[in-house]
Amino acid sequence: MFKTKKEIVFVVLAGIFITNAVVAELIGGKLIQIGPFVMSIGILPWPIVFLTTDLINEYFGEKGVKKLSFITACLIAYAFLILFMAITIPAAKGISPVNDEQFEAVFGQSMWIIIGSLIAFMVSQLIDVWIFWFFKKRTGEKKIWLRATGSTVISQLFDSFIVLGIAFWLPGKIDFKTYITSGLTGYIFKLTLAIVLTPLIYAGHHFIKEYLEKDNHSNSEEHL
Repeated sequence: MFKTKKEIVFVVLAGIFITNAVVAELIGGKLIQIGPFVMSIGILPWPIVFLTTDLINEYFGEKGVKKLSFITACLIAYAFLILFMAITIPAAKGISPVNDEQFEAVFGQSMWIIIGSLIAFMVSQLIDVWIFWFFKKRTGEKKIWLRATGSTVISQLFDSFIVLGIAFWLPGKIDFKTYITSGLTGYIFKLTLAIVLTPLIYAGHHFIKEYLEKDNHSNSEEHL
């Protein structure tokens, strides 16, 4: 099915990227508290999205990330449609272990998360790609940490506040003060994880580079 190892790498990275993005939407309705600060549990999978975004940027370019981002946005919209249908169809009375109220309490909030995340996702991804390539054009293959972390610093500032604003503040789930503190908490948390994951970006970069070089070496031997 896959003719080259590069195609396999893209499928694996795309699978990880899409899975974490969709899971973040589904679990995002739960708020957690760290000390005095409140944030959505949906931020947990996003550092993995940052990691895969940077690796896809490195090996498949700006177009690769943009195409995958649009595909993911469409899949998130599809999840929104399925959730809407699932909420609309009534549960079997006395049979279903989860009644309509329980189901809607969990996934009804996820629908607001999905709307906010769709907008935030596309805005942040486009910003991330632009900043990533802004740095790469000036540093070449050097300073991976700069373009990886630099793009995350800016893009996730927008992402954090757009999601919370649409999903929680506008519907009246949280007040403005909680919105600001939660946005800052989520942003700092994601930024900290992005910095902590920087060695994994280098490790992933090294592994993929060696994996693809073996494929290129094999292809060269076949032509001899």
